Amino acid sequence: MLQIDRITKTFNPGTPNEVRALRGVSLDLPNGTFLVVIGTNGSGKSTLLNAVAGSFFVDTGTISIAGQKITNWPEHRRAKFIGRVFQDPFRGTAPTMSIAENLVLASRRGKPRGLALALSHRVKEDLKARVRPLNMGLEERLDNPIGSLSGGQRQALTLLMASWIKPELLLLDEHTAALDPKTADQVIRLTYEIIERDKLTTLMVTHSMQQAVNLGDRIVMMHKGQVLHDLQGSERARVRPEDLLGRFEAVRRREQLDGSVAEMLATSYV
Repeated sequence: MLQIDRITKTFNPGTPNEVRALRGVSLDLPNGTFLVVIGTNGSGKSTLLNAVAGSFFVDTGTISIAGQKITNWPEHRRAKFIGRVFQDPFRGTAPTMSIAENLVLASRRGKPRGLALALSHRVKEDLKARVRPLNMGLEERLDNPIGSLSGGQRQALTLLMASWIKPELLLLDEHTAALDPKTADQVIRLTYEIIERDKLTTLMVTHSMQQAVNLGDRIVMMHKGQVLHDLQGSERARVRPEDLLGRFEAVRRREQLDGSVAEMLATSYV
């Protein structure tokens, strides 16, 4: 369903600040796949998600969703296929608009957005029914500005909005990283329920090894803009948080060794 073929991206090319963020990344996600992407800071995991979302154009390679080649599509055009939840709970919503107005906008993606007409009594009752399962009491606060909510409440609503009209692809960009542990657990449970219920094809970026092993059916570990490990099937089923941490530690030791060898070679010619 999502096909990524040998994409590359270099920021600030030809300058002292050049960063080769993606180096020939290829991934194929069939319908219903829940892929979790992990990696250290600078590994390319968020850059990969942003490349799919259309935050920038890749330098080379192609990206396709549901058979449509979207490589050169701007971000707003890709939005018809993609639902996204950001790390910042205050992105992805209109803070001065009410909860109800934000939800109606999400429910009418790709359609005319006449809010005065859309917010009928029947529509509000439907919104209450959709919000009630969040168990946050927000169904009685639909007229409140969404900007007045806590980060966890807002993130839960953003997740609901992103999946309201079943997207071809759901992107989760470290969407619990800014939340306290209790709220993060609540949002993660909601995430799992929605993805399982609607069988959504999902790409989730996280720093949490526990989330990586508890969620999803596939784990990709990135390093320096490349896919280092792609755990699927029985290998994915057996993996534990300490196994993933061990793989990170192996990379760190290898880089230390490579650095020591390079330094030794350099000094040997002094």
